Amino acid sequence: MSDDDATSVVRQWRETAPDTVFLDGFHALKHALRFGADVRCAITSDKEAALALAADLANDVTARIEELVVEVPADTLRELVPKVHPTRVAALVFRRNRQANLEGLAALPRSSPIVVLDNPRNLGNVGAVVRLAAGFGVTGVVTTGDMDPWHSNVVRSAAGLHFATAVERLQPADLPPGPLYVLDPEGADIRSVAIPDDALLVFGSERHGVSPELREQATKLLALPMRPQVSSYNLATSVAMTLFHWGGGPPQAPNAQDRTAAAPGAP
Repeated sequence: MSDDDATSVVRQWRETAPDTVFLDGFHALKHALRFGADVRCAITSDKEAALALAADLANDVTARIEELVVEVPADTLRELVPKVHPTRVAALVFRRNRQANLEGLAALPRSSPIVVLDNPRNLGNVGAVVRLAAGFGVTGVVTTGDMDPWHSNVVRSAAGLHFATAVERLQPADLPPGPLYVLDPEGADIRSVAIPDDALLVFGSERHGVSPELREQATKLLALPMRPQVSSYNLATSVAMTLFHWGGGPPQAPNAQDRTAAAPGAP
């Protein structure tokens, strides 16, 4: 890339564009590209290293990374990005189309559930749930309340996987159709209940649980097995346990293009 290319992309980065989100690091960009994200601009201070990572871990997107990512000086990257990721890669991408997301969430029949997070408060937890939802191949993640599920900290925690599933914020009255299976300590043991593919799996906030409004509408209350005197599970853990019990998801096949997939703590 020429100096003119770097100057142009830096100018574009600094210009305000609506409906863009920040992707932090190579792995977030990798996932976004795999699932069709519209990249506005992408930068790195070491393109050779970024391409080496792609060749080693994600050769399926190497050509796209070579085409899109522009190398800028390290000082410039530090000016543009508040905290530079260890992979020295960052990108601005357009959010998934809201109308398309809503149509996908509302479409019936569904082959996989929708995860509903009722008024969540922790940005990192929401990102972890999006990552789980992408891995299990669920239809989408819907949040209620005032938190934006596309907040930059949520996107960071989800490692770019917002583009692998529909992620939207809705009012409780506007939830997609389907039976509500609400996680609640007073519910039936989840191990005794089969969860249908078209279910809305509702999880309460970390502090207050599910709102009375949604609890009253529940088709079924479900409880996760828990040792007495243990107060609760982490939100993402609860979602993972419930989705594992649902038992659906995409076909299990090793992905030769991504050896980080099963690595504990992979970014």
